[in-house]
Amino acid sequence: MATRTVVKSVLSRAQPEGDGATVRRSIGSPMLRNLDPFLLLDEVFVELPAGFPDHPHRGFETVTYMIDGSFEHEDFTGRKGRIDSGDIQWMRAGRGILHAEMPAEGTKVNHGLQLWVNLPKRAKMAEPLYQEHTSAELPWADLPNAAGRVKVIAGDAFGVKAKVDTVTPMMYQHFFVEDGKAFDIPILSTFTAFIYVLTGHATFGATKVRGEAHTTLVLGSDGDALTVETEPGIKCDFVVIAGEPIGEPIIQHGPFVMTTRDEIIETIRDFQFGRNGFENAVNWHSSIGDRRRVKW
Repeated sequence: MATRTVVKSVLSRAQPEGDGATVRRSIGSPMLRNLDPFLLLDEVFVELPAGFPDHPHRGFETVTYMIDGSFEHEDFTGRKGRIDSGDIQWMRAGRGILHAEMPAEGTKVNHGLQLWVNLPKRAKMAEPLYQEHTSAELPWADLPNAAGRVKVIAGDAFGVKAKVDTVTPMMYQHFFVEDGKAFDIPILSTFTAFIYVLTGHATFGATKVRGEAHTTLVLGSDGDALTVETEPGIKCDFVVIAGEPIGEPIIQHGPFVMTTRDEIIETIRDFQFGRNGFENAVNWHSSIGDRRRVKW
């Protein structure tokens, strides 16, 4: 397998988001706008009373991966839920969701990743759908060379297939690598791919680019694998996310992502007037958002 090179490195900077929350944003920032099919990646740090009160989405998916802590979720259909450490929520907003995401009562600083995945035009107005899996339900695979383990969230890794179904082919994997190890990760050369380093550091790719914590490394399309090496005494955990590009125009207005400006204008009107998927949005307020709303 030919190993891919790292073509861009972006250190995510802390910034305010939602209501009093702090995120480290890489994809979606001025340094790295859209990475088709990925729209946004936030590393989230939040504790009550901060959070993400009532806000809408249309035209894409939100993927919330809880690394530590607990978040509660509530939407305008009456659905309520909670994700705890290690759990995943894959939410297809489709034609419309109005929801709130807030730290659970009694938790300290809650830490996780939120990824926005674009939907192709054919699926943007589909009915909303949730895929939720607890940490215990998510499969794991052993790495070559006794290098560690990987949690398989989407796609497949080293013979283990994830439970999540995706609209377009993609992979989302969380690697926990021991110190002083080297191995290759297969990644289709046709996939847009990046790494986000959470803790420790390692070198990645053909030219051995060093990846530090809170850094996004974008991979070139010059190979079908990624070489990873850790130093003696230094462990590293990171996610690898990759997906097949959609190749359609991306027109974004805050939490709405469509393919034309006219569709965005229609989406804003639909939300304002409570129609075409936003019927339940009229006069709805979540209980967990303390009856506060984000105004878009």
